[in-house]
Amino acid sequence: MSNHGPGPGRRTLLVAGTAALAVGGLAGIALWGDDGTGKSRDGKAPAGPAIAGAFDIARSTRLWQPTPLGNVTGPQSLAFDDVNRHVYVVQLAQGGLRLDGEDGPVGAAGRKRAGDLCVTRFSRSGEQLGRMYLRGFGHGISMGVEPRSDAVWLWMESEAHPRNGFGRAVARIRFEDGAVLDSHDRAVRHHRIAPRGSTRVHPAVDMTTERLLVSYVGTDGKHGYSVHSLKKVVAGDGTPLHRIDSAAFLESETFQGCALHGDFIYQLTGNPYSTSDGRNPRDSGGNTFVSAIDIRTGQAAGHQHVSVAPSLRFREPEGIAVRMAPDPLLCMGFSVKTTGRRNIALFGFEPATGRRHT
Repeated sequence: MSNHGPGPGRRTLLVAGTAALAVGGLAGIALWGDDGTGKSRDGKAPAGPAIAGAFDIARSTRLWQPTPLGNVTGPQSLAFDDVNRHVYVVQLAQGGLRLDGEDGPVGAAGRKRAGDLCVTRFSRSGEQLGRMYLRGFGHGISMGVEPRSDAVWLWMESEAHPRNGFGRAVARIRFEDGAVLDSHDRAVRHHRIAPRGSTRVHPAVDMTTERLLVSYVGTDGKHGYSVHSLKKVVAGDGTPLHRIDSAAFLESETFQGCALHGDFIYQLTGNPYSTSDGRNPRDSGGNTFVSAIDIRTGQAAGHQHVSVAPSLRFREPEGIAVRMAPDPLLCMGFSVKTTGRRNIALFGFEPATGRRHT
């Protein structure tokens, strides 16, 4: 995916707090072959724990083989419904579709510019169970799921900017299989809780603490996060519980999504494989990283290289979320290129030994 517009893009961000970046380092590199042995491509086991927040990036589990999505485009983000044991994956709506109310098919560039999304609901095993389309919502950089007794509510970026298709607010919408929902529909309530003028605004949800994470790029071009009470935001109170104005990014890392779990924000960065003479060749092991930020201090709590499944084709990191049941896993998706479409491969990373999940 490419950046749009001036200033820092959807992805490439520069860190302001250099002291925080020293935490974690590259001491524990997570390497895991496609055969599930826990060994790297040279047959060696990981050197030891690779801690990011409450998870060990050296201890991985393959959850899904490359799996088709509702549309042929690549995944953008994912989230778990641990009550109903479902997984939701969002992607840009594919070109060539004609949805309800449209005069004719819309091309891929038009869908991307408008911020049109497809959300697919899966079983835990990767079986498609339904989908809906969201027109004018954004790029789907991250998302959240809020299961309640009356419905499953999705938290999405919303109010896409007309020039670049990225969201400027967040919205809570009911998932309805087969529905097509417009961002300007009266049923959609846009929560404009990022600082005024922010762009690339997108949410994530931690149901264990009933908190909402909002990621944004401010008018000064700096990336930031805010954490809110989920129930208070629904009630109209967007006062942040925490605000982190300088996220723990390394220079030139490409942002691919975020999640909130307990006292840590988890952020995913990286690029697809390049050609052998490019910036991210296959034989390098990839440039995917996961970082953790402690919301209580704003300091980094681990920055780890992720080299799981190095033989995946294309292998672009796309989406990060925490699955709570039956046991906590920090999960990451990878976009996998196949003929005519992109699939998603999904991996989970286990809790760090002795770490308490709060």
